[in-house]
Amino acid sequence: MEPVHLPQAAGGQATARPLSAWLPRLAAARPTGAYVHVPFCFHKCHYCDFYSFVDTKDRQEAFVDRLLAEARAMAALVHAPLKTLFVGGGTPTLLTDERLARLLRGLREQLPWADDAEWTVEANPETVTVSKADVLASSGVTRVSMGAQSFQPTLLRQLERHHEPASVARAMGLLRAAGIARLNIDLIFAVPTSTLEAWQDDLAQALALEPDHLSCYGLVYEPGTPLRARLEAGGVQRLDEDLEASMYEHTVNTLAAAGFHHYEISNWARPGQECRHNLLYWEDGEWIAMGPSASGHAAGLRWKNVAVLQEWLEEGPWPPVRSVEALDEDGRIGEAFLMGLRLLDGMRSDRVRTLLGRGERAPRRKAAIEAAIARGDMEWSDDRLRFSERGVLTSDSVLRELL
Repeated sequence: MEPVHLPQAAGGQATARPLSAWLPRLAAARPTGAYVHVPFCFHKCHYCDFYSFVDTKDRQEAFVDRLLAEARAMAALVHAPLKTLFVGGGTPTLLTDERLARLLRGLREQLPWADDAEWTVEANPETVTVSKADVLASSGVTRVSMGAQSFQPTLLRQLERHHEPASVARAMGLLRAAGIARLNIDLIFAVPTSTLEAWQDDLAQALALEPDHLSCYGLVYEPGTPLRARLEAGGVQRLDEDLEASMYEHTVNTLAAAGFHHYEISNWARPGQECRHNLLYWEDGEWIAMGPSASGHAAGLRWKNVAVLQEWLEEGPWPPVRSVEALDEDGRIGEAFLMGLRLLDGMRSDRVRTLLGRGERAPRRKAAIEAAIARGDMEWSDDRLRFSERGVLTSDSVLRELL
């Protein structure tokens, strides 16, 4: 990757510049999706490394105004109807009903959308009310991703999640009654003190709610989070690696038996219910990004908006960006492998051969693939390169070599 150097402020930190400074390069942008980041939260969970903070509701109105102004500016980069929208956070459903409705309505008015566009919004169970569900449905939201994380009260406390397990079923019932049928449940396994039996129960309770999609992630101790600090101070202990592997294997077997398609390392869906916006990421597509800390990708550029709400509010209408990277050929090849091989279907052999025929790291990447195949971690199947069932468990190390 070729870094695009931004001017340095006093103290050596790069100053923000509006994304419009790269308009000549972005003229070639062909985004098919949009991401919106809403940073407000009821509580900052100690494992989360996304930009979010406890909402005092004093800046929600300014946030919506600023976001819609940003959408009007970003429309200049959109040359065909967008196919996906993902509103994440934070907790987007923490916005008041009126502000959430105005945000979603404004996005529909300011940007062009395909008739069958998929609109996804993340939600916390406790924030879903009858009126909130009606706002989502009437605004054209087609999928809601529910942050359940666990159905075990002790593990929810470990994760600092402030909802009751029963509220997940209540929230999903309200969303279905409002007309939103496509529902995802997020779960986290390998939480400290957890057991295989507890994880089996989590999966059973999730399946009993009949979601269309499940995202199951192993707990990650992200640098800079309070959870990582507690780990390094000895306040928490990682779950045993063998137990974590058993939890993942149980997930694969249980969800396969329930009729779910394992389409990405951490994601399962009923046939035809895959999250189209996330597929856009994994298939190396282009998307625009709005809101503080949101990351976008278009025309060979990757950028990240400033991750300070007040600074973002004071700029505009184009998003102020703190970092920009222009991917050179070798960087694009590495990212193509990194994203494409996260899909369980893998990558077509002709695509793999083309990528291995270019780039300065081609010999190293070829050797890494051959070594992974020899170990049984990767395989050729149906003229595609993919991770084997056992190789999925160690995929991160292989993907780092290919990047």
